[in-house]
Amino acid sequence: MAEHHDHEHHHAQPLSRIEEALKKYNLDINDEEVKEAVKKIIAEKVPENDTQEVKRFLMGSVELTTLKTTDSETSVMAFTEKVNKFEEAYPTLPHVATICVYPRFARVVAETLEVEGVEIACVSGSFPSSQSLIEVKTIETQLAIKDGATEIDIVLPVGSMLEGDYETVVDEIQQQKEACGEHDMKVILETGMLKTAKNIKTASILSMYAGADYIKTSTGKEMPAATPEAAYVMCQAIKEYYDETGIMIGFKPAGGLNSVMDALIYYTIVKEVLGEKWLTNKYLRLGTSRLANLLLSEVIGEEVKFF
Repeated sequence: MAEHHDHEHHHAQPLSRIEEALKKYNLDINDEEVKEAVKKIIAEKVPENDTQEVKRFLMGSVELTTLKTTDSETSVMAFTEKVNKFEEAYPTLPHVATICVYPRFARVVAETLEVEGVEIACVSGSFPSSQSLIEVKTIETQLAIKDGATEIDIVLPVGSMLEGDYETVVDEIQQQKEACGEHDMKVILETGMLKTAKNIKTASILSMYAGADYIKTSTGKEMPAATPEAAYVMCQAIKEYYDETGIMIGFKPAGGLNSVMDALIYYTIVKEVLGEKWLTNKYLRLGTSRLANLLLSEVIGEEVKFF
């Protein structure tokens, strides 16, 4: 594409810079090989992580999420109160890492939340489609932060990505990262729409290059959502990026985490590909609405519907 437009396109320079950056990474990856590698990890490594200790840890990595059309100030306040009450009810268990809501509820969460160390994440930038104008996306992000968001989750411009317009992808992510200031930003790749391992790896590298602090699998609004294969490819990208730059990027599987086993599989992939350093509730987050109760039930040993 680029060479045809050089004469009329003053952006030719950054494109070659992006291509230079991508050249440092192995993008020649095969979907079948990824499938086999994941199958092997699940068969051989997951059982050893099926422990109370790991489940307790995972509870502390949960981003407790409500992103419903029916959310209201009242429902989000009640949702936040559950996190406050959890600390009283289960003082020996780790509290969730994050409460994740739409930007209009950042203030309600900030005013209601009493627990130290719980982040307030907002999905921003025209979630889940990422199809508004970049000016609207950055303003939405700035307003969410002004109202109390401590983290921002944006969606990669998937259409631009699939078209090979990496310049737009990088530019939009950079602008939104600027709008975040010093706050952490997660870039949602919507891996189900990217289809191939190569696309997922490329999108991961572009997002990190453009300033993502975390890469996240899915919005949960499109199917398929998170898959172990996508997670494996993303973790490989994080590892290569770390080897290249020395920067640790966080990983967040989200969407379709329906069972404790799902969580254990993602934990194991992170452990096998990235290693122990990533097994903290800063670098591994799980975006989910239903998993918190399931993990809690397994840790306590009876069915609990707390959240």
